[in-house]
Amino acid sequence: MNKKTIRDIDIQGKRVLMRADFNVPLKDGEVADDTRLEAALPTINYLLEHDAALILCSHLGRPKGEVVDDLRMDPVAERLSELIDRPVQKMDETVGTSVEEAVEAMEPGDVILLENTRFNPGEKKNDPDFAKQLASLADIYVNDAFGTAHRAHASTEGVAHHLPAVSGFLIEKELENLSQAVDDPEHPFVAIIGGAKISGKIGVIENLLGRCDRLLIGGGMANTFFAAMGYEMRESLVEEDAVETAETLLAKAGDTLVLPKDVVVADAFDNDANTRIVEPDAVPEGWRILDVGPETIETFKGILSNAKTVVWNGPLGVFEMPNFAKGTFAVAKALADLDATTIIGGGDSAAAVQQARLANKMSHVSTGGGASLQVLEEEPLPGVVALMDKE
Repeated sequence: MNKKTIRDIDIQGKRVLMRADFNVPLKDGEVADDTRLEAALPTINYLLEHDAALILCSHLGRPKGEVVDDLRMDPVAERLSELIDRPVQKMDETVGTSVEEAVEAMEPGDVILLENTRFNPGEKKNDPDFAKQLASLADIYVNDAFGTAHRAHASTEGVAHHLPAVSGFLIEKELENLSQAVDDPEHPFVAIIGGAKISGKIGVIENLLGRCDRLLIGGGMANTFFAAMGYEMRESLVEEDAVETAETLLAKAGDTLVLPKDVVVADAFDNDANTRIVEPDAVPEGWRILDVGPETIETFKGILSNAKTVVWNGPLGVFEMPNFAKGTFAVAKALADLDATTIIGGGDSAAAVQQARLANKMSHVSTGGGASLQVLEEEPLPGVVALMDKE
């Protein structure tokens, strides 16, 4: 990574505005999963150990520019305070007089957490005035929010134009792992691409096809490829607008692209629906594909058994329903047993390996779904581009 990190800047006694990704699930007013908080700790602890006065900011959920009480940052402040074993002063505003006064009174080692950045309509619009207000609070800006680095928002991109701006350790680690998997993989290099839709992953598929030895396709997006082959998909999810693109990819990919040989179909989108295992061109009238079948699982495992680098983005079925999670969890287990570099590209794939309790067996589990896709596509991330270059 050719961007400066917190190691490359003097932070001693400085006020540091750090953009983190604290977009965590809440349940009954508490943080239900603190994985993203844990991921930010190396950077937070480094800044505090070097006597920074730390001003944290993040979005939470989708409040659409309005104050939503259920999406306030209070539960995050509470859990973070426990993790770092020091008080976290939670502000009721993101910017404004109360925030300025609290920041003015900060001593080295103090921690403030601003209110949800997306309560301000200027956040998603990357409003210059909002970015300037945020920047006025600090001497240095640190971006460690990999999960939102693909968004050019005020707190992820705009603020970097007003302060010395560097990366935290999480963004550094994410980019090193994801970029190396694409730029310099050990072969055989196998990519697994799943999820519901092909449209958001066309660039990734095109980029990986030229680099990997095999590309395994699963999830709802496989249906669009089957439709491109002329198969009747019945009630299965198909992106009609992407069928032509799937045809082009199939023609270009040759033997590199591997589609499921059999699928699990159901007579309703329901965990308790009736199920059958059929070939993809034999989906019964009124039924839909919800997972890959046992033959496909064995085929995929066979291909993966020799892999030295694996990148996985997107589940192979509707893994939220236990009866259609077999393919996804079987692949997670296969990757956990490999002597290889295994990179999990965030989003639902990360959720799946965590659910399967196998995250600690992977080389790297990304904290950002959309951002990881953009890196795999080799598209620049606005939140990283805006940071200072190494000289």
